[in-house]
Amino acid sequence: MTIEIAPGIAPGIAVEDREAAPRMDNQDPAIFGQTPWQTVGPFFHYGLPWKGGADLVGKSDMGARTDLFGEEHYVLNLSSPTGTPEGEVIEIAGQVFDAKGVPILDAMIEIWQANAAGRYASVEDRRETVPIDPHFIGFGRASVDQDGFYRFRTIRPGRVPGPGNTLQAPHLAVSVFGRGIIKRLATRLYFADGDGNDEDPVLTAVPADRRNTLVANRRDGGRWWFDIRLQGDAETVFFAV
Repeated sequence: MTIEIAPGIAPGIAVEDREAAPRMDNQDPAIFGQTPWQTVGPFFHYGLPWKGGADLVGKSDMGARTDLFGEEHYVLNLSSPTGTPEGEVIEIAGQVFDAKGVPILDAMIEIWQANAAGRYASVEDRRETVPIDPHFIGFGRASVDQDGFYRFRTIRPGRVPGPGNTLQAPHLAVSVFGRGIIKRLATRLYFADGDGNDEDPVLTAVPADRRNTLVANRRDGGRWWFDIRLQGDAETVFFAV
């Protein structure tokens, strides 16, 4: 009688000393090598912002890429403001650039800020001496348009407490999302004429020659301009949060 011996198993060798046959599946590094990588995407930026997501004070389409929706599919409801927020209405705009200075056309920007009195619409902000604005949520989201521009309409924020007994200058927390960005990039937007910029505990912790990357400047028409550069010589300062 002939007994077939499985490939790779020699007679007379103890089981614990036998060598397994080479793997022939997709886990065999000798066959396939390292698993290939790819950039995260496609990044469907136009599907994430909602109608009016960038308009924190009114009722408009600002924020979504309306040009990417067919009329029959553009059925999302507009945001429903409950009233007019207190404070100075401002508009913020800018572009997002890559290391070569080329505008990025599929980025998404989020903002989070305090109201005009300096209080956040959050359960974490328990300061009863600072009024809550029931008509202001402080959060917005916008995709860039086909030319790489983003826009927000919001309220100029008030000052909020900082570490210890410090007081922070008026600012917006800004998050950047996009193709190839696995984790959001966190930065801040300050105003060129902001009260307390020279003593803000976060802004003054940034090297003096880089602080300008966090400062928005007013342009003709009153719009505040804030470009975001992901890399390069004028790279925006990002924070580890």
